[in-house]
Amino acid sequence: MSEPREADDRPVEFQYLGLAARPPTLSEYVPTWEYQREVHARVAAGELPPQVLFVEHPPVYTAGRRTEPHERPFDGTPVVDVDRGGKITWHGPGQLVGYPIVFLPRGIGVVDYVRRVEEALIRVLADYGLDTGRVEGRTGVWLPATGTRPERKIAAIGIRVSKQTTMHGFA
Repeated sequence: MSEPREADDRPVEFQYLGLAARPPTLSEYVPTWEYQREVHARVAAGELPPQVLFVEHPPVYTAGRRTEPHERPFDGTPVVDVDRGGKITWHGPGQLVGYPIVFLPRGIGVVDYVRRVEEALIRVLADYGLDTGRVEGRTGVWLPATGTRPERKIAAIGIRVSKQTTMHGFA
């Protein structure tokens, strides 16, 4: 058995899969997921520093472990069953998806990590002038309710932790 690892203090590396191309291209979900697993294995082994993959997918739903059969779409959009928490999430053109692949130091559990991702997204969206926050008992980042509308989710989060290293992410 290998020695326990400490926190990785190397700078995070960002990869823009298809987004840096001119014009930007969409990244198919399944090959991107396969690549994410390869990067995850290397980050977990300490071979790579923390990574964040940014992509934009063609229309696809990803179904997390808590997805109920009645929540699956019937409109012909592909559905990929994935090994993350959460329910079903739509991905498609115009939506930025981020896959942080980071080693979690001791003392930071999945819920703590998810709350940190939420906070980071809330702060980034505030920089763009959007008032967002959390909704008690629900994961993700939300636009506030107004007089005519309930809260609206602006960022979904679904995470998997394996070998003390995260994968999947936010959309």
